[in-house]
Amino acid sequence: MIRDEERQLLVAGAADLGLVLEAERADALLRLVDELEAGNAQFNLTAIRDRPGMLRKHVLDSLSLQPYLRGTRLADVGTGAGFPGLPLAIVNPERRFSLIEATGKKARFVTQTAERIGCANVDVIHSRAETYRPFELFDTVMARALSSLADFVAYAGHLCAPDGRLLAMKGKRPDEEMSALPKSFRVLAVHRLKLPGLDDERHLVELSPTRPWPGAATRPVHHRDKL
Repeated sequence: MIRDEERQLLVAGAADLGLVLEAERADALLRLVDELEAGNAQFNLTAIRDRPGMLRKHVLDSLSLQPYLRGTRLADVGTGAGFPGLPLAIVNPERRFSLIEATGKKARFVTQTAERIGCANVDVIHSRAETYRPFELFDTVMARALSSLADFVAYAGHLCAPDGRLLAMKGKRPDEEMSALPKSFRVLAVHRLKLPGLDDERHLVELSPTRPWPGAATRPVHHRDKL
């Protein structure tokens, strides 16, 4: 697949998701795949080796979260090689993304990649989510590679602002996991996601705190946060 065909795949796939992808953003996303392809040979970052698969299952999969983002401060928990955080940061330059990753080689890769593709609205946090205590809480906390919803809220719930959202990307609809959630979080919605060119089953579980977390940092409310 030549570069123009890859660009067309991205633009058309984004359009299917309701997102208008400008040429500059599409080129940045293609450079991101370039970095992933090169880094994969050195660090074994992903089992997906073909570029069309990376475009669909990493980039477009990440962009499927776009309609559900909230506010200006966003966190990607367990970002791995930078997904979904980096693609979303590319198409949302006005928002600030904190990409949290405990594995050193992955955190270094994401830091270098963000610099190389000119993604200035990204901070990479080399830390376990459960021990990270930000100065300000996040409007949106998202995760793609997670074990269960209960685990997600256990190690990342304290990062979410009282009026914020947790977004958990899942495959099949996780009804049993939702029933096992602690009372400190409630399910607002479960969204069925359809990825262009793929038949894989995808769901997004949208959660919100039912009360402030004990000992959680509080943050001042700025008018710019109200979107």
